[in-house]
Amino acid sequence: MGIFWVSCEAGTYVRTLCVHLGYLLGCGAHMQELRRCRSGSLKEDSTMVTMHDIKDAQWHFEQYGKEDYLRRCIMPLEILLVGMPRVVVKDTSVNAVCYGAQLMLPGVLRYESNIEVGSEVVLITTKGEAIALAIAQMTTSTIATCDHGIVARTKRVIMDRDVYDKKWKLGPFAKKKEDLKKEGKLDKFGRVVDSTPEAWKMLFGDAEKAVNINDVAQVVNATKGKDAPKVAAAKEDSDAEEEAKDKKRDKKEKKEKKEKKEKKEKKSKKAKKSDSDSD
Repeated sequence: MGIFWVSCEAGTYVRTLCVHLGYLLGCGAHMQELRRCRSGSLKEDSTMVTMHDIKDAQWHFEQYGKEDYLRRCIMPLEILLVGMPRVVVKDTSVNAVCYGAQLMLPGVLRYESNIEVGSEVVLITTKGEAIALAIAQMTTSTIATCDHGIVARTKRVIMDRDVYDKKWKLGPFAKKKEDLKKEGKLDKFGRVVDSTPEAWKMLFGDAEKAVNINDVAQVVNATKGKDAPKVAAAKEDSDAEEEAKDKKRDKKEKKEKKEKKEKKEKKSKKAKKSDSDSD
């Protein structure tokens, strides 16, 4: 009889493993007893409870309204996720992730130092509540140096929707996107077209590509330099148009004053005439 300890993943056939060990030893073997002493972060320690404990805790809560025994038996879900790299999400981005959105870089508040592309991470709130499990699309160094891009793709949402307030379409990029749609520089779905500004293409043209904001600033400055004569001409045209409007407004006001004066004079003449007739 032999006893051995196995560290394995879920779905491992331990019974078959014992048979194969018997084949290798040449004497044959089978499993007599299997004891699971750990599963993830849960193990045989003081946190273990029986089904009787849970039943007693429920009765204690129903009778006396106290949660201390119940909280001793039932642990929060976050206990299972303590071994995974964590990304802290801003409160304004939590509900969007709960609706299935990918986590973008502006929504990240803090992050751990051991994140690699393709690794599984847990998204949490500032209070430590688990939001979702996600697959990282950036390393820790990329998150620290870039200003925009997809940080993680949502794999499984844990938190219920609308626990936090809806905050999407209220930020500066969302408002700029709506303006570009109205101007025809984006299609009705917000996708890039030929007339889309180059800076916007760099930021949102390729969702897989992380972009440094300094590169975008250089493109914006270069575009402003090229369009400076156009801007000056447009400003002159707008000034001339405003001046013409002011002249037209002044002319209209003078005309209205003149008409009022004439009406007043006619009224006074009419009053004088009626007084003389009465005499």
